[in-house]
Amino acid sequence: MKPDAAPQSFFIGWDVGGWNCDRNGTSRDAIVILDEKLAVVGTPWRGNLRQCIAASKDTRGWLETLFTTCGAHCPEAATGITMAIDTPLGFPVEFVRLITRQGSVEPHETSGLNCYLFRHTERYMFEHGKAPLSAIKDMIGSQATKGMHVLAKFAQKTESCGVWTDEQAFRVIETYPAACRDTEFVRTCLAGRQSLGHDDKNDARICALIAYLFATAPDSFEQPPADVPSDEGWIWVPRTQG
Repeated sequence: MKPDAAPQSFFIGWDVGGWNCDRNGTSRDAIVILDEKLAVVGTPWRGNLRQCIAASKDTRGWLETLFTTCGAHCPEAATGITMAIDTPLGFPVEFVRLITRQGSVEPHETSGLNCYLFRHTERYMFEHGKAPLSAIKDMIGSQATKGMHVLAKFAQKTESCGVWTDEQAFRVIETYPAACRDTEFVRTCLAGRQSLGHDDKNDARICALIAYLFATAPDSFEQPPADVPSDEGWIWVPRTQG
């Protein structure tokens, strides 16, 4: 039997940089991969994934590229890979209708509740004391389209609101490290662990931890209400706060 023949699961965190983030010294793509014991697989990586995304022809190729980029091997027996991404993976439906000239609404006077600027999930976070960024007004449209492009290439199927899949072994969710950092789960997992040397990598590690929690205990998260448009997605944050 081959050494990697036993079924294995992995959890990938991706802190997303812009399409041309190789020109940005402070914010770039970062990838951290964890195994089932939450040990880091290979070496956390930081750079620009643009060329890797373009060169990957299918989901398996994309995953192999991520492992290789981190100096690791993606086992053939990897039966479940969950990725948590730190970037908006959708735009507000009201904004989409506006730019496609399908209609308009009167936006809320409060910025954090403006449905042109923020999705339902972001407005929900705002109402619960968080301050998520907007893909429209906070200049992260480059990151958002990069993440959405990866979904379109490698995880096209919407499994449920805020969960995308290739209908095989790969699932993708969106998270927000700033909102997860002080949760009991993340604090416990990071206790005694050293910084990875850059905020991008540290955020990618939090994303990977959230991917693990989602795969193993999905009921630990705030769930999307029934009226959340599936096209907008959902930001997955653990329910238990410290």
